[in-house]
Amino acid sequence: MHRKDVSGETHTSRDSKANNAPLSAIGEGLQHGVGKLRVGRVSRVAWAKPRAPAAGMAGSWFFALMGGSLAGVALQLQQAQLWRGWVYAVLLCSGLAALACVRWLAGRGSKGAATAAALACGLLLGGGQAGGRAALHAQGVLDPALEGVDLQVVGVVSRMPQHGGTGTRFLFDVESARWADGRDVRDTRDGPSPKVPARLTLGWYADRGADASAADAGRAVHAGERWRLAVRLKAPHGSLNPHGFDSELWWWVQGIRAHGQVRTGPRDLPPERLAATWRHPVERAREAVRDAVFGHVADRRAAGVVAALVTGDQGAIDRGDWDVFRATGVAHLMAISGLHVTMFAWLAAHAVAAAWRRSGRLMRWLPAQRAALLGGVALAALYALFSGWGVPSQRTVWMLAAVGLLRLSGRRWPWPHVWLLAAALVVAIDPWALMQAGFWLSFVAVGVLFASEPPMQAIQPQGGRSRLLRMLREQWVITLALTPLSLLLFQQVSLVGFLANAVAIPWVTLVVTPLSMLGVLAPPAWTLAAWAVQGLAVLLQWCAALPHATLSMAAPPWWMAGVGVAGGMLLAMRLPWTVRALGLPLLLPALLWEPARPAAGEFELLAADIGQGNAVLVRTATHSLLYDAGPRYSLDSDAGDRVLVPLLRAFGERLHTLVLSHRDTDHVGGAAAVLAAQPQAALLSSIEAGHPLQALRPARRCEAGQRWTWDGVDFEILHPGESDYRYFTRPNAVSCVLRVGNGRAAVLLAGDIGRLEEFGIVSRIAAARLRADVLLVPHHGSRSSSSTALLAAVQPRIALVQAGYRNRFGHPAPEVAARYRDAGARLVESTRCGAARWSSLAPGEVDCERESGARYWHHRVP
Repeated sequence: MHRKDVSGETHTSRDSKANNAPLSAIGEGLQHGVGKLRVGRVSRVAWAKPRAPAAGMAGSWFFALMGGSLAGVALQLQQAQLWRGWVYAVLLCSGLAALACVRWLAGRGSKGAATAAALACGLLLGGGQAGGRAALHAQGVLDPALEGVDLQVVGVVSRMPQHGGTGTRFLFDVESARWADGRDVRDTRDGPSPKVPARLTLGWYADRGADASAADAGRAVHAGERWRLAVRLKAPHGSLNPHGFDSELWWWVQGIRAHGQVRTGPRDLPPERLAATWRHPVERAREAVRDAVFGHVADRRAAGVVAALVTGDQGAIDRGDWDVFRATGVAHLMAISGLHVTMFAWLAAHAVAAAWRRSGRLMRWLPAQRAALLGGVALAALYALFSGWGVPSQRTVWMLAAVGLLRLSGRRWPWPHVWLLAAALVVAIDPWALMQAGFWLSFVAVGVLFASEPPMQAIQPQGGRSRLLRMLREQWVITLALTPLSLLLFQQVSLVGFLANAVAIPWVTLVVTPLSMLGVLAPPAWTLAAWAVQGLAVLLQWCAALPHATLSMAAPPWWMAGVGVAGGMLLAMRLPWTVRALGLPLLLPALLWEPARPAAGEFELLAADIGQGNAVLVRTATHSLLYDAGPRYSLDSDAGDRVLVPLLRAFGERLHTLVLSHRDTDHVGGAAAVLAAQPQAALLSSIEAGHPLQALRPARRCEAGQRWTWDGVDFEILHPGESDYRYFTRPNAVSCVLRVGNGRAAVLLAGDIGRLEEFGIVSRIAAARLRADVLLVPHHGSRSSSSTALLAAVQPRIALVQAGYRNRFGHPAPEVAARYRDAGARLVESTRCGAARWSSLAPGEVDCERESGARYWHHRVP
């Protein structure tokens, strides 16, 4: 799905798009690589004498070695902090020594000892190489001294820019950097020389007070160009929420060590294009093709799909179209995924074989079957490179290469060994693939296909009807087996996906994608491809509009999802029904899972990490309330769609009430998405009658004195009063202030009230009714709020600050933070804590997501 950080940067999670549906197409990369990469009328293995499959002792220790390497990487990925590099070097050397021990034990016939040694060897090699890679990867981080400092940088645009309604973003490889006054950044400034990371993501927007055309000037940036720019940098810091997208991991994998904004103010060095270089030719070609598609196809939405299928630019697809694709389970078809790369390899192999057979000299030098296999994999790699070399494409290329090497060597291993080898190879190349949803969906799907139907059956001659029935069966098998995993990863499953994919898979694979690719040589084909996309869109929109098109459920624990996948696989395998029925009790727990809720009379609070804004979830035994809905990041991204809707879905929440404290966009920016996903929720707010949200859900006005009780927990509105609505001049003045308590613990949610409103509340309400264990700091810690009078009346033990990292307002103000500390309150900032969880059962404790879920790639605020 489309992701944005609090600064407005767009991130595309290819895994969540290309692998969002439990479909056979997801896992067909390796299945096709083993079962369908054949050419002509000659058997795939006719040119090489098959060797005996790995079995017995060799098979046991090989399986243990590969499995151990995966486990070693998985354990290393759990580290909160990296060890020193020499520690990982010792692990690697120990692993190599253990490998020699394995061979010696195997030679002596000690099967059990060899297997145990192979497992230990795999653990050491996997953990050592993953940790060593991470230690090298961690170098070149942004010096904290450079955050917020104006710099001049010279470098090359290394990826095709992404244009949006508010500006342009692009990757920038730094060649040199200087201070804004022109001195070399290597010069010292009261300390060690600061260090500029080698790769940045830069945004080119119009500065405040500058002409709006300054943002449009960013469209002059193209891949491969060298520019001199004035920039201001900050560390890559994203939101961290339960079950949420880990943007900091995404930046880590991409090698991005800092974000920045191009400065275009009157006192800044004007941006200067220095030269057009020959660097990054693939990116320049991708950009040229993408722009040509939009220039040739009038329908922007259809053009976006065509451009995405040709160049892999998923940001070209409209956000509303992604919603339809996810609801119908066809999102994997609209991005360059394993299916596209595999089908391209298959077609390329046929083309290479046909051309190869025309030359007797080439046939004598290399058999056509081998040439086809090598050519198919090589051309598929080039296609994946042109489409952006996304993570799903990389995985497929490495899988096809591994299987191709086995075929060229004449080895015919059992499918578990092939499957495990491919997984171990992918993880060795990209250790962080284990943290991505697409890896698990792809390999679980492949394993299910292998286990339920031997891959050799795929090459047997079949008629059209048999082939259709087989495809439908594969679709059903994958749908059944991956449903629990999809619930764990995405908390939703498309119920119309089977129907939609029955049409979309052949239509996109055989019609839309070939026409889109043909358009590179003959641009009129793009028009035909756009018509094909428009025709498919009609069907998909109809499917998405059906009642209960998607099933949303709470995210089960990982072990329960694994058991559910095993149950689905057992149900799908070709076994007697008496055996297959045993999979049902394994599958049901994941489908019926419900998270634990507070006991009657107790309540919980979760302050989401949404950047500069407020969003707090309050849960009782059977009810839930959301206080504010976070900010809008840009025209096509907000906290509701990106954070709150997935968060509520992961917890299985059905909101009873949405309270919007006031109309400011950092409090209501995500409200439309939340209301759309929670149609039963009532709206309580101080927004005016003509506010656009009133058209989505009529709001009841919040007024002091409103009270209600849920499950033994009292809720009370303390502000504003009726008179405040008559005389207020600023939206902050009528922020809805909500107190939640059960007689033993209490929380006060204060919105953006200022000192004047605080004095009014303190003077009007008895101190005993204002006491609270937790205070949501008014106005994010602004200097205009958090008066000593309020702190003396509330006496909070914990003060929550929801603010963006290095926000332009400076929230929380240093003097306000000091005031809370002097009052004895623990200041909990979302930038340091991530999502904060609190329970009335332990009113003095807060669980921070950045502490409980810390990983070494996460940014730590100095």
